[in-house]
Amino acid sequence: MSQTMKPVTAAAKLGIYLPAAPEDFRTTPITRAELDALRAAPPQWLVDLHRNGPFPRDVVAAKLGVSRSGLARAGVTEALDADQIGELIADPPEWLVREREIHRDVLAEKERLRHRP
Repeated sequence: MSQTMKPVTAAAKLGIYLPAAPEDFRTTPITRAELDALRAAPPQWLVDLHRNGPFPRDVVAAKLGVSRSGLARAGVTEALDADQIGELIADPPEWLVREREIHRDVLAEKERLRHRP
């Protein structure tokens, strides 16, 4: 018998927001082979979630160029869809500008430390 993973784990590996997935995906354990099949030939619901969201916090953070902590500091607690992210990018609020700067500084410092003799 092959090992199964919880739907929350499978959703994380697929980069999707679990509550937006179909009920059978949310409620049924999934095998590694089934996960690989979803990646190889994604059904329409998975294609739509990857394109339009709503997206999980780590994907929202990456699309906005901030950290997950930055989202929390800004009070962004819900999943955002592509339109909401597009609106934030098109007209960035002050918190987004500030969190992008913080995130860039942190990444630059990590890179500097990585190349330190």
